[in-house]
Amino acid sequence: MIKEINIKDRTAAEQVLSVQLPAYKIEAEIIGCPDLPPLKDTAATLQITGETFFGYFIVEKLCGAISFKEKNDILDIHRLIVHPEHFRKGIAQKLLNFIERRQMIKKMVVTTGSKNTPAVAFYLKNGFREVEKIDINESLTISAFEKYLSN
Repeated sequence: MIKEINIKDRTAAEQVLSVQLPAYKIEAEIIGCPDLPPLKDTAATLQITGETFFGYFIVEKLCGAISFKEKNDILDIHRLIVHPEHFRKGIAQKLLNFIERRQMIKKMVVTTGSKNTPAVAFYLKNGFREVEKIDINESLTISAFEKYLSN
């Protein structure tokens, strides 16, 4: 089941963090960047992101989450995370499909590590196109993607 997460609630933020840290640890290994910024998040930093969070729950356990900000008619995905115990179960797809159905959205944008081949393939498979590569530092390049919607 997908439901909104009140990220300002400390317990909810800690639940998200319990999914985020193992998920981004895998991404850090894939892209060879152990200093990935989301690995430095805390419950307190998640609480002040200003992002809207939705979680995918099995029974009452959070297994994946997506967060975003909306401005005008653009939905900017900030994180799409799945706990490694739940990889390859379609959770990321369900979360993306859920937010894609939001009203009044004309475009979605997202960034991911350019070397994160599973994430890059996921976004391309879902109709996103790569629009830019951004060098963050010598060990991190991110790819920016966009997708226009025909709601």
